[in-house]
Amino acid sequence: MKFFIDTANLSDIAEAQALGVLDGVTTNPSLMAKEGIIGSEAILGHYKKICELVEGDVSAEVISTDFEGMIKEGEALAALHPQIVVKLPMIANGVKACKYFTDKGIRTNVTLVFSAGQALLAAKAGATYVSPFLGRLDDISTDGLNLISEIRLIYDNYGFETQILAASIRNTIHVINCAKIGSDVMTGPLLSITGLLKHPLTDSGLAKFLEDYKKGNG
Repeated sequence: MKFFIDTANLSDIAEAQALGVLDGVTTNPSLMAKEGIIGSEAILGHYKKICELVEGDVSAEVISTDFEGMIKEGEALAALHPQIVVKLPMIANGVKACKYFTDKGIRTNVTLVFSAGQALLAAKAGATYVSPFLGRLDDISTDGLNLISEIRLIYDNYGFETQILAASIRNTIHVINCAKIGSDVMTGPLLSITGLLKHPLTDSGLAKFLEDYKKGNG
């Protein structure tokens, strides 16, 4: 399973990259605004900075909801850097734009997916990634993991190459469960990745090893 980090914070991206397990980045207008990055010029410049930090795919989201606007924005984003993947919303115009970009050889990530039917449409339109929002479904007492399982079954049934990108990951349990059921990618905050390092028996075991070493070699 690929590990993406969902942020616009360059320090968090650099830390995840330094860990040696980072495969890409996803971000969106809300995450950009959180870092104080406002205005199209500043946002485009920030995408370039992210691409310079990582080796993998970087999803860059369009703001327009009309087809022509999506195409204009998406082509501009794709031209920024070879690592850019154009992020499109799961609406009718988003599906149309996905098909357009697929035919042009531009990679896409269809986002805000909350049903298997939406994921099926995205795959038929040729999406590179589809992003079911696991955490947001859990927030409304709906089983987000079940959705990922349904998408996995459908994609495997028909040999779709679209990758399932589990989004809105909130914790390490989400990460482990997504890996168990065959999600191709997860994207979440830095803590959802670094949290996998933690176990109290690792900490106590290391402390004991160091204590014993000090006794014999102090």
